[in-house]
Amino acid sequence: MFGTDWLSSAGPATVWVVVLSFVFVECAIIIGLFLPGDSLLFVAGVVLAQGAHEAHAWTLSIAATVAAVLGNLLGYHIGRKTGHVVIARRGGKVLSHENLAKARDFLDRRGFWAIVLARWIPWVRTLAPLIAGAARMDQRKFLVATSIGGLAWVPTLVLAGYYAAGLVTHVPWLKTVALWGGIAFFVVGTAWGIWRYRQEMHRPAEPEPVGAD
Repeated sequence: MFGTDWLSSAGPATVWVVVLSFVFVECAIIIGLFLPGDSLLFVAGVVLAQGAHEAHAWTLSIAATVAAVLGNLLGYHIGRKTGHVVIARRGGKVLSHENLAKARDFLDRRGFWAIVLARWIPWVRTLAPLIAGAARMDQRKFLVATSIGGLAWVPTLVLAGYYAAGLVTHVPWLKTVALWGGIAFFVVGTAWGIWRYRQEMHRPAEPEPVGAD
């Protein structure tokens, strides 16, 4: 009843489509603030482990890293050309003046390394490229930083999920629990994130100059 044979029949193509699209969106536009990117990458590794798709785990890691970098570059150019103002929401829980100020301060204090480290901080991960672009951070410097961050972020989580699942291969019930638990966490997290995004967008807008001191 709760088997995982359907994963093998679906093939890794579904995992590729979901991961690449979610990673790109999370790294490029505001709705990405509310998506569970970390858990998605880990669960993708776990799912690929069901069919022993080791080659796919490694190549997906590379492809998703590229998607993450391209997403950040899009966010950077949005900030550079049209994103001088990030729209905070009055009474917002995520898109608040306080969170935007924290993200801006994080970049101001750490510069290059802030872009690298931002990959591991969910809401900063989406805001950092926009703020960096609006602040006119050197594009080559930004590209190097976001590439280093992507290489440290994506493969670590995908491969951790893949090889962690492999460790429990001989304990079928635990493997199944881990798989379904991860998928449930991702699905619920995505649904909750979209709900939170809609809630934030229903609040009155308050412009927040991202280049403000």
